[in-house]
Parts: sequence; structure tokens; C-alpha cells
Amino acid sequence: MNWVPGTQCVAKCDNRKAKPGELPYNKGDLLTIVNTSTRKGFYAARHNTTAEEGLINSNNVREREALRVDPSLSLMPWFHGKISGPAAVGKLQPAEDGLFLVRESIRHPGDYVLCVSFSREVFHYRVIYKDNKLTIDNHQYFYNLIDMIEFYSKNRDSIVTTLVKPRKKQGTKSAEQELSKTGWLLDITKLVLGENIGEGEFGAVYRGEYMGQMVAVKIIKCDVTAQAFMQETAVMT
Repeated sequence: MNWVPGTQCVAKCDNRKAKPGELPYNKGDLLTIVNTSTRKGFYAARHNTTAEEGLINSNNVREREALRVDPSLSLMPWFHGKISGPAAVGKLQPAEDGLFLVRESIRHPGDYVLCVSFSREVFHYRVIYKDNKLTIDNHQYFYNLIDMIEFYSKNRDSIVTTLVKPRKKQGTKSAEQELSKTGWLLDITKLVLGENIGEGEFGAVYRGEYMGQMVAVKIIKCDVTAQAFMQETAVMT
């Protein structure tokens, strides 16, 4: 391999006990090549987060891939579109506690239905679109389906069980998994959200801090906009 300065790499393993002159990093960290090295198989690199520089073993990193947006790539692979209740029940077989999908409501156009398997039954929860937000129980409100699924994956709240496993729509791939593989997905637990610095029709922008670096964070309110953001992400990569 012959990487030019500016090439971004993703660490394939940890190098916490770095030798003198080497760059310490953890698996998944992003590193930028700054120069070649006289040491065979090594490059001079800068850590994208700490800005620390040192040598890296080329065998321990891989080049950060450009994101290739596939039409089947979805932020919501568990969304099955306009299907009937009986069809949803069929898709949630064999029965498995916490297996779920989301569909468009046929009886109530504009609303959605969360379908969850539990104790060999399938429970259907109407997701009402109200005041530009989504709710199941008029208690918890969400900007979009992605936020709702994330919440009920951690909290049972008003549904029969927490969401454990999505029933993916045939032919779709998880954008989250693809972003993670190519090194473009950040660790959300290391993000500190600050003040709101801007708001638009489809989302809000916040000041934030990610692993010691000041960043801007855009929170998208609309699922359609979130999916379209994938196209913008591809251009940016």
C-alpha cells in the first residue's frame, strides 16, 4: 500500500501501550497520514481527536472508505411501508419476544403502527401524528420514528415489552451498520450536547463537544429528511 499525506485511516485494533515514537490509539479511532516513514511498514500519522502525532503500523489500520449510497441503504430498515395488520403478523413469525416492525396505517392515513411480538402474540400500537410530533400514548412525544424506536428499545413504558430485534424489510441494509463499517459513525456516548444555536423547519443545530473538540450537531426532526441526509453524507465523504 502507498498512502499519501491526508489519507484517513481507521484503527483495526488497540495500541494503548505505544512504544517510543509511536502513536497510541484505540480500535475505531480515526487517524490521518501526515508523512511516510523510513521505518518499513510504518507511517507518520495524526490522531483526529487528540491531534497527537506519531508512527503507526500500516497493518493495524485500514483506509477509511468513502460511503457508497445504495438505494437499499436505509436509516429505518424496520420500516415496511403500507402493509396490512395481518401481513405484519406474518412477517413477525416465527414469534420472538421483542421482534418488531413499523408500518404505515391503512385505516388512519398519515399515522403509523408499531407492531411488536410478545408471548406468541403480535401487539399493534397506533402511532399518532400530532402537533408535528409522534406519540403512542399522548405522554411520550417524538420528532420522528427513529427517535421513537430508540426510546422504546431502552424503555418498555406503555408498550408490552422493550424493542429487541427489528424485522428488516427484505432488500434493505442498515445505514447504521454500513456507516460503522466505513468509519463514519461516531460514538454518541462521547458527545456532549450544548446550547441551541439555530433552528429550521426540519431540524435544529446545537453547539456540542466530541472528545474534547467543539462541534456543531444537527438534530433532524423528519424521517424523510433523515433519509435524504444520507445522500448529502455521501457527497461530504
